[in-house]
Amino acid sequence: MPRSTASAPNSEWTDPDCPVARTLDLVGDRWSLLVVRDAMDGARSFTEFRRRTGIARNILTDRLRKLTAHGLLAQRTAPSGRRQEYVLTDAGRDLFAVILTLRQWGERHAFSPGEAHSTLVDRHGTPVPAVAPAGADGTLLDADSTHVQRPL
Repeated sequence: MPRSTASAPNSEWTDPDCPVARTLDLVGDRWSLLVVRDAMDGARSFTEFRRRTGIARNILTDRLRKLTAHGLLAQRTAPSGRRQEYVLTDAGRDLFAVILTLRQWGERHAFSPGEAHSTLVDRHGTPVPAVAPAGADGTLLDADSTHVQRPL
């Protein structure tokens, strides 16, 4: 999202002081995150997003428009020169850690033990290790060791 839009007052924010709430206002619905996920996996065209997700045309049109308007995707002319394609912006690529964390949570909690699921691997084919946030001193962080500090 462009800085000017992100910092501008917006009566639409669910909770204007909370970064989590603002993020969810932008990408918190199922389809937006699946479009971003597929863009990270190489989808570029409307048809490709639709094929991969099964999303209805009108909903996909709305999500692509919203993600583009908020600076997570950009449109450019495809190499063929015949149509537009969607590419992740830096802000869109910054959602990688979010998508990865959701994926890893799903691997742990959304499948039965031994149930098959897709796996994210690096360029060498090695599964991506689990994400574990750590403090400046290297101590692992969780909900019990952190708290929110609200603006005055």
